[in-house]
Amino acid sequence: MKEKEILSNYLPEKVVDQVYNWIIEHGIHFKISKSRHTKLGDYRPPVRHPNHRITINHDLNEYAFLITFVHELAHLKVYEKFKTSVSPHGKEWKNEYRSLMNGFLDGGIFPDDLKAVLSSSIVNSKASSTSDIKLSRILKKYDDHSSGMYLEELETGMVFVTGNGRQFRKGEKIRTRFKCLNLQNNRTYLFHPLSPVTPVT
Repeated sequence: MKEKEILSNYLPEKVVDQVYNWIIEHGIHFKISKSRHTKLGDYRPPVRHPNHRITINHDLNEYAFLITFVHELAHLKVYEKFKTSVSPHGKEWKNEYRSLMNGFLDGGIFPDDLKAVLSSSIVNSKASSTSDIKLSRILKKYDDHSSGMYLEELETGMVFVTGNGRQFRKGEKIRTRFKCLNLQNNRTYLFHPLSPVTPVT
């Protein structure tokens, strides 16, 4: 079946049937999206559209793709139960996400190191896997297309270039993000520690 063949390019083999069945069961308009810097995936309810809609970035590794899909499916299930009467990432969503993810933890799907971090993460899940530094860091380990360095690996004060060619100087860490000075416009921006960068030597 063509749809399953497509899914098999993005997901661990053991979960393809389950994800496909969920897409059919809930009538999901599912789209594999181009890379987006602000999000890994999203969910939109059937408002002014006949179907639930889920999109996932195409460039995620198979484990990140699965986790993101489950994240968005949890939003769908919360919408079916509560519509918009609860917080997007409140206890209802956390319970749904934890319940769905628990179904995958003992199936030999995730490597042991990722399974351990994920098991801890879902106890009180954050709004995005990128907000969970430990989970984000271990997921990056399984990227096939990683190149260069991550911002957290650079010394404070070092100059680096981002993927769009802009130059920054790394500054101090504020809670979970680094303050970095754009050398073109002298404005300060906050960067995720695992932002891919190229140091300027």
